[in-house]
Amino acid sequence: MKVSADGVGVVSHAGVGMLRELAQDTGLVDGVTEALADTYAGLWVHAPGRVFADMAVAIADGADCVSHVEVFGDRHEVCGPVAGMPTTWRMLDRIDEAHLSGVGAARAAARERAWAAGAGPDLAGLLQIDFDATITISHSEDKENAAKTWKRTFGFHPLLAFLDRPEVSCGESLAGLLRAGNAGSNTAADHVAVLKQALSALPEHARPRTTTRPGDPDAVRVVARSDSAGATHAFAQACRDRGVWFSFGFPVDTRIQAIVDQVPEQCWEPAIESDGGIRDGAWVVEVTGMLELSAWPEGAKVILRAERPHPGAQLTFTDADGHRITAVITDIPDRVIAGQSAGLELNHRQHARVEDRIREAKNTGLRNLPCRGWEENVAWLETLLTATDLVCWAKLLGFTDTPALAHAEIATFRNLVLHVAARITRGARQIRLRIDHTCKHADAITEGWLKIRAAFT
Repeated sequence: MKVSADGVGVVSHAGVGMLRELAQDTGLVDGVTEALADTYAGLWVHAPGRVFADMAVAIADGADCVSHVEVFGDRHEVCGPVAGMPTTWRMLDRIDEAHLSGVGAARAAARERAWAAGAGPDLAGLLQIDFDATITISHSEDKENAAKTWKRTFGFHPLLAFLDRPEVSCGESLAGLLRAGNAGSNTAADHVAVLKQALSALPEHARPRTTTRPGDPDAVRVVARSDSAGATHAFAQACRDRGVWFSFGFPVDTRIQAIVDQVPEQCWEPAIESDGGIRDGAWVVEVTGMLELSAWPEGAKVILRAERPHPGAQLTFTDADGHRITAVITDIPDRVIAGQSAGLELNHRQHARVEDRIREAKNTGLRNLPCRGWEENVAWLETLLTATDLVCWAKLLGFTDTPALAHAEIATFRNLVLHVAARITRGARQIRLRIDHTCKHADAITEGWLKIRAAFT
């Protein structure tokens, strides 16, 4: 095999052109440009919305620092001209606290257009917003507000909110709050702030309305799910004030252990799986009347689950009779979810999918916050959340008929779709992108790309 540098019309990572078109079609580019236009003294060579979208697409393609946008720029034959690293840095500098809300509004408008094109969820069901925090390690002490974390590491402690989209492998990134590493896990004010951002990120018609009557078929039903870090009275009341139901992990302590011992054996009912089957070795029971819940919003109830731990698991002092005890507090009314107590417990158990969302986010730019300045890292967080949305919308619009791609996590999706090779040919006044026919999913990628284009025409 002879090696030479004279290839013509060949492009790698051709699939990123799909995300770039999607950013344009959803209006994200124009929206961010409008939000940042007043930060420029004169005309620009690269519109700020285009630079923002290009950085988001580069992150989706695997970039973990600003300089990698130049690697993305090497695909200019598919994507057109891409701004260099200095221009991208200046764009991040311009997304300060005063302009962050404008960028968020542009993202919300893009979400509304993507949903209208076919990426929207079924509003007749429940919209589940999952809250969770994670640790982002910093290997430099020079980064502003990097601090020691509760896990005895050093870095940041962002709090994120994802809209659960089980039909694909990733959720939609509704909101994120970058916090110093020493931020508390159960800070109610932070959860309330992210809740406000998350509801604002939903299209207007998909937000809950406090003026509707309970059981109104036209009302949008939204549930805020969190682990025990979100189980605070203030956060629960904030959900109630905004017409949002809550489902939180409830702290298990000695009083819960005492209640478990008092519950008659015949009161426990089998836990269920998502397919409706019985969960082997797990039982649930509602114990609302056995607890003092006056500080919680009216209608809150507590459900316990006892489950035999998997082999090798370490028991704790709150485990009873060899069973792992967990608890849920929720105000979702009866008969909203089938299965009564078992159904409510199953719905909260599915909050665990947020761990997958965070893992994918860490593979999409969250593992490293590359900037020294605080506002630049906040802008980076907003950009990587946008990258997560673009991938999610692309799957929903173009690949739901191909489960291998729709349910592929981001690393696999990159290798199968975004990194696909292609050849560019010109003839008959047309430019054609010919996907490598040896690619296993070449036909699915081509059809998916055309579906995404058709959704906005």
